[in-house]
Amino acid sequence: MRIIFWGTYDTGKPRNRILLEGLRKSGVEVIECRTDIWSGVEDKSQVKGLLSKISFLLRWLFSYPSLIFRYLRLPRHDVVFVGYLGQLDVLILWPFALLRRTPIAWDAFISLYDTVICDRKMVSKNHPLALALYCWEWLACRAADLVILDTRSHADFFVDEFHISAEKTGAVPVGAEEDRFYPLSPPAPTEKPSPSTSPKTTLLFYGQFIPLHGISTIIQAARILKDEPVRWIIIGSGQETDKIRKMLDEQPLSHLEWIEWVPYEKLIDHISHADICLGIFGASKKAARVIPNKVYQILAAGKPVITRDSPAIRELLSPTDPGVFLVPPADPQALAEVVQTIAQESSKIFCEPLHREICKQVSIQAIGTKLSALLTSLSKSSQ
Repeated sequence: MRIIFWGTYDTGKPRNRILLEGLRKSGVEVIECRTDIWSGVEDKSQVKGLLSKISFLLRWLFSYPSLIFRYLRLPRHDVVFVGYLGQLDVLILWPFALLRRTPIAWDAFISLYDTVICDRKMVSKNHPLALALYCWEWLACRAADLVILDTRSHADFFVDEFHISAEKTGAVPVGAEEDRFYPLSPPAPTEKPSPSTSPKTTLLFYGQFIPLHGISTIIQAARILKDEPVRWIIIGSGQETDKIRKMLDEQPLSHLEWIEWVPYEKLIDHISHADICLGIFGASKKAARVIPNKVYQILAAGKPVITRDSPAIRELLSPTDPGVFLVPPADPQALAEVVQTIAQESSKIFCEPLHREICKQVSIQAIGTKLSALLTSLSKSSQ
């Protein structure tokens, strides 16, 4: 099978890198046809200032003539695949894929309407931007012959929200880059704790400060356990940075360390030093539909993980899995209780590597095989 991976997709995002590698590992011939417009833009919502936005938009729009010309010159192929973030790409490609009689698979991955309007609440649902985003994605779903999301729960949202058939959607898990996230033994302590003190349990959260992650729930849980031998490390920044800074300024926590940025390749070092890693705790509907990168990365590193219970997480994990702890969303008391229990028993129950069988199900090879099967089925059905 020959696939054209087409568009302005961001190779700075693990999602696109994993899908590319997975397809190649599964034996698919992949030809990339891409223009890089995202270099230096880590968080799309952080493109600020009118001139910066206009400049970026022009760079984006002017990339398409070359992309279309290059696409029309490519050899015959079975499917053209539009990577994340491809809401505009799929619309631009639509007439030219029809011209070549080639089906389009679109890795929607996230809904801009859901993210901007419903989850991050940047503008109200009555705002003209909300209607524009909805109509844009409604049309994008019709341009694609197959719409791919990260979980079945997320795919079902697209079915209900944008009124497409379930048969037109597929779910491919996010996974983790195996050369960057793998089990590591923590370094030996430089000194032993004195008999009068308990060794501290280190908890780690990293990610963007967005409502979906529920950072305030983590802060409140840390306050509840302020007298316990627990050390909290939070890495990240974003939309809720000012809110979190205000919370910590009003009630400082001496046992919580906030690091605003760490290079991607250094995250594994912080994970290896942690006893427990934290997923997401937001109460939004989107938070119930997704499994973020960090959860897969924590699983790959073989660390205990605490995250919110949801239909999406139940597609991958069960509360009976060793080293997996699911708590209600936006519930700092429940989070604190789980942390306290783990801190007391961690030396007994986490002496063996965790999550090996789970990771086999979401390895890059397994992801590539699943995606390849979806694309093969699409190609056959379009003939």
